[in-house]
Amino acid sequence: MDPLYQQTHKQVHEIQSHMGRLETADKESVHLVENEIQASLDQIFSRLERLEILSSKEPPNRRQNGKLRVDQLKYDVQHLQTALRNFQHRRYAREQQERQREELLSRTFTTNGTQKKILDIANMLGLSNTVMRLIEKRAFQDKYKYFMIGGMLLTCAVMFLVVQYLT
Repeated sequence: MDPLYQQTHKQVHEIQSHMGRLETADKESVHLVENEIQASLDQIFSRLERLEILSSKEPPNRRQNGKLRVDQLKYDVQHLQTALRNFQHRRYAREQQERQREELLSRTFTTNGTQKKILDIANMLGLSNTVMRLIEKRAFQDKYKYFMIGGMLLTCAVMFLVVQYLT
């Protein structure tokens, strides 16, 4: 049991160092490192099953200590597995964000995209292009109405101040 435990323990430390390498790996080799770590983790899990069997066959005075050591290794390996999954999830989310960013940057936008859709809907409803142009012209003129009202209010305020100042 002890040689197998030592080999497994050594392999756990190697995986921990590979996890550090995973953070600094470039995009091309990150998949290779991930696959290597996953293969090592799978191998460790099979060794842990063997270690559990061997620890249960130990003499009674060493059995508890053996089970404790195997449980500690299991705990460490499960944390490594979780760390690998978290890294893969973060990498996947980052790659997805980069794809979406590139998609947005490469998309071409047209200025009349919305206007064309409104015209299509109006045509579908049976409104003529003339009526649609009149509606657009009215909406454009409504903007100037607000400027005119603001100008009137400003003129009234100036007249009021002039009357107050002169009397």
